[in-house]
Parts: sequence; structure tokens; C-alpha cells
Amino acid sequence: MSAPLPLILASTSVFRQQQLRTLGLPFDTARPDCDETPLPGESAADTALRLACGKARSLAATYPQHLIIGADQVAWCNGHQLGKPMSVAKAQQMLAELSGRRIEFYSALCLLNSASGRLQQHTDHTVVHMRPLSAAQIEGYLKREPDAVYCAGAAKSEGLGSALIERIDSTDPNALIGLPVFKLVDFLHAEGITVL
Repeated sequence: MSAPLPLILASTSVFRQQQLRTLGLPFDTARPDCDETPLPGESAADTALRLACGKARSLAATYPQHLIIGADQVAWCNGHQLGKPMSVAKAQQMLAELSGRRIEFYSALCLLNSASGRLQQHTDHTVVHMRPLSAAQIEGYLKREPDAVYCAGAAKSEGLGSALIERIDSTDPNALIGLPVFKLVDFLHAEGITVL
């Protein structure tokens, strides 16, 4: 049997890199070239999957004999998609709106075999119930967790953001961080890479 193709993570996210490192597999990262603007009328789940696949496909020409992992996450609340706030002021506003609410996170994953063209894809659905938050709590959280501005909904659940959350309903706790690891293990296995 031939050696498995090398892995490329189509992401510069340190969170996703840390998650992938937990599997103990060698991989490289590359910055995908993908417009992340949601399309008019597109559901949050469809946006996440389109972007995950778009990120992987954007690197196929550069990495023609590889397994390329694409991932994207979109949060949905109050009838609209929540992006990454990218500033403290926007994060404060976003968290105030999310206080005490139910948020749906769609974490999409794809594994593209750029040699064969085979594309495996999956979207994980996680429901998060936020605690009621005061302005002082939000301010304190953002001071102590400055990276939260780079997370969908400003909720960095793998860090102090866990204190914002009352309950999580999920089939894969990794998905909320950004990479549905349970399904990725299945996808890798189907390509001849065994994690264990």
C-alpha cells in the first residue's frame, strides 16, 4: 500500500492548529484564499460548508498531491449570522445581545484529496445557551480573554468563555472550538490514515 498523502490544514487559526495537533499527525498549514462573505439568503449551515470547501479547494492547485482540511464556523442567533467581532467594542455589543440567549453554531469540515478530487464533508450543529451577562462581566471577560474578538460570537469556549455558557448541546465538543475532530478521524481513516 502506498504512503498516505501529506496533510495540509487550510487555516491560519491557532485554535484549529492546536486541535489538529492533538491527533499526533504531521501536517502543514497554509492560508486559504476564500471570500468569506455570506451569500444573500444563504443559511448559516450552508455558509459554513461552502466556506470550508472553498478554503480547501483554494489550495488544491498549490498542493496537488495532498489531503487538504478545510473548516469554517458560523454562529446564528436572533435571525442572523454572527461573525467574529474583530474589536473589543463590537465584542461588547455582540455579547450584550447574546446575553441569556440560545446560539446555534454550525462547524463545517471537509477533507479534499487533491490527487483524486474526492471530497468528504460534514457540518456539525452545536447549541449553546448563554448565561445572562452584565456589562461588567462582559468587560471583565474581554480584558482577560483578548483573543475572543477572533471567535464567532466572541465566545472562546475553550478558555474563559466557558464561564459565559450555561449549557452546550453537542455530539462533538471539539466542533465548538472550530474543528469537528470526531468526523475528521472518520474522514482520515477513509483516506488510509489511522489516528490510533
